Amino acid sequence: MPSPEPCAVAERQRLLVCDAKAAARGLRAGMPVSAALALAPGLRLRERETAAETEALLGIAAWAMQCTSSVALEFPDLVLLEVSGSLKLFGGLAQIEARLRQGLAAMGYSAHLAAAPTARAASWFARSGRHRLIADAALLENELRALPVSVLQCAEEEVLSSIGAGSIGDLLALPRAGLARRLGQPLLDALDQALGRLPDPRGAFVLPEKFGAAIELPAEATQTEALLFAAQRLLAQLEGFLAARAAGTRRLLLSLAHRAAPATRIELGLVAACREAAHFALLLRERLQQTALPEAVRAIALEVQAIEPLEHSNQSLFSDELQQEGNWPRLIERLRSRLGAAAVHGMALCADHRPERASARAEPGARQLALDFELRPFWLLERPQALEEMGSVPCHQGPLKLLAGPERIESGWWDGADIARDYFIARAANEALLWVYRERSPAGAWYLHGIFS
Repeated sequence: MPSPEPCAVAERQRLLVCDAKAAARGLRAGMPVSAALALAPGLRLRERETAAETEALLGIAAWAMQCTSSVALEFPDLVLLEVSGSLKLFGGLAQIEARLRQGLAAMGYSAHLAAAPTARAASWFARSGRHRLIADAALLENELRALPVSVLQCAEEEVLSSIGAGSIGDLLALPRAGLARRLGQPLLDALDQALGRLPDPRGAFVLPEKFGAAIELPAEATQTEALLFAAQRLLAQLEGFLAARAAGTRRLLLSLAHRAAPATRIELGLVAACREAAHFALLLRERLQQTALPEAVRAIALEVQAIEPLEHSNQSLFSDELQQEGNWPRLIERLRSRLGAAAVHGMALCADHRPERASARAEPGARQLALDFELRPFWLLERPQALEEMGSVPCHQGPLKLLAGPERIESGWWDGADIARDYFIARAANEALLWVYRERSPAGAWYLHGIFS
């Protein structure tokens, strides 16, 4: 039995503001503009943008590939999904439909969804606006008979109306030979494809390597919540695209277009690859609140150039909350969004024994060198602090007691910053552990260089 193929029809909104629903319905049905304005004098009209509709259809197709790898387009308004191989994964046809409907709504699209054992039948149900989820091929013909002939979208509609054929059932009742002579074989082929009697090959949609999408705001905005509301539609589309690629990203570029000023560019950098729209929105909120806009925003564009395979962590059979690590990457990303990328960084070891040069700033989670140093404190003073000496004993708020050492470090002769020091772990009168050293020179002065936590 042929597999069911849900067909999603995405319709871009053509009316920005409508004072009367009847006027909007009339325009869609072909009512003259003058008549619509008579019904709703405050009606605002906008030219149809074919290029923008095509971009929207391509974006929906890329997003929908998270449900199946077999996606086809039928311009100008159809996306076809072959989901027979995904039914068990998602729990059935109804669950897939709910997932599609929820995702399309999150991206700001209205759609008619339908499913049938053939692609042609599914597309006809969707174009007619009739919600049908037909999995049994034996029920298909009866359901198709009730559809109007307008779903054919052919030039012979007037001829069909003149002979009294107003539905698919009327066409099926006519003699095939006479129908072919009068209207041509393609019409019969379309009927046979819808019924599953003829194959209906479709060109497969190929997922692009990079992501790019844009949305034009219905009105200029400067408030963070208004911008974030619009951006969330793009982020939802990005999440589906990354899910279809089984990938994530570490860097997003958001461009805010203004009327006259140059576009404001907001770049989000992540520590770990991610594809969750909710997390992207959380980081974007922090950045938008700190971004000074030169003008109101008219449009928003989202671009992702680099994607990478998303690593999944293994789940434990018996969860132990005490052993679960904190989500440090998410914390770092939020801090960077609020404080700036330069304010939050990691530390990496360097191949240098001099303490002041043994570490450097690095990306969190960067691979560390395997260096074997003696015990050293985490907190080093920016500059060593000279210590007083009483009876050959260094003092810091009282005499220090040397507990361990010396660790002799002689290094740096090759770059002109050579040192010769003997380091000790010392205990102060307040029980604090300090890292002190004595210069190996005739003066032999003592210095405080670090504090153990």
